[in-house]
Amino acid sequence: MKYFSAVKPVWFVVGMIYILTGCDASNNESAVTIDMSQTLDERQLSNQENQSTSNVINFGFAVRSSPQEDARQYLPFLTYLEKQTGYKFQLRFTPPDSSTITELGEQKVLIAAMGASEYLKAKEKYNVNILVRGLNNHNKAEYQSFIVVPPNSQLTSITQLKNKRFAFGSKSSTQGHLIPRIILNKHNITLKDFKSYVYAGSHFNCANLVISGKADACGMQDTMAKSMAKKGLVKILYESNYFPSSGIVIHNSIDKEKIKRIKKALLNFKPKSNHQVLLYNWDKTEMPNGFSNAIKTDYNELHDAMHTFGLMKK
Repeated sequence: MKYFSAVKPVWFVVGMIYILTGCDASNNESAVTIDMSQTLDERQLSNQENQSTSNVINFGFAVRSSPQEDARQYLPFLTYLEKQTGYKFQLRFTPPDSSTITELGEQKVLIAAMGASEYLKAKEKYNVNILVRGLNNHNKAEYQSFIVVPPNSQLTSITQLKNKRFAFGSKSSTQGHLIPRIILNKHNITLKDFKSYVYAGSHFNCANLVISGKADACGMQDTMAKSMAKKGLVKILYESNYFPSSGIVIHNSIDKEKIKRIKKALLNFKPKSNHQVLLYNWDKTEMPNGFSNAIKTDYNELHDAMHTFGLMKK
């Protein structure tokens, strides 16, 4: 299992390239090389190397892009939380045989960035609560899912996807699976109508299947889809309605005072102004403008859809 920490990492420094080591699911030592030169200097990354990690709060997440890119984005964010709360945070990667939901339920992580469908599953099964929702570039706590196709595709409508090869992201993803299923259902398309379908594991992998010609279309998050479409890598076939955005979920075993301080820090997070200099490509995340309060009832439509598609036990 890999832990990426702003508190007590194991560092090998080569210029400004940091190689973070840890243990994978089989307890073998592994390494991931991450260039942090644009965000954190050597002193910031190692200034507490000898400090005990017994009180560290593990932070979990679902891979959106690649492990390296996600780590680049989250590590400076966790450094911000440490400065604002006085608590210590450590980035934990979910092992291949587990999930962020399970990790949160088993308290291997106590706080996590989660999509709406992940949160709803975790809420139903474990003692968790959603603290905040991510704000998009329009300062709204909502997002869309896009159906994308190759730039030279002859497809012009959702109904033409029947008998085509379709790719989803992770099966637990809201934008990469649940919302695309809602879109398809509204156009009377079920999984049985596809020539084939696959779960690629992430939005990035999903898009790559389309770009490489291995899939005719895929459902993915709006921010990455717009970026790839702007570069001419994909063409946007369909945009969904807006749904509650990803947020930060916390296990209720955490002390109430800690929860209060963490939530305050999240709501005070200003990634486009006060705290921009600390961050790396935060504008490409699902919460580019920071966070707002989360209301449980906002997720009712997605909750009902998950039951409809058999994605949540009744």
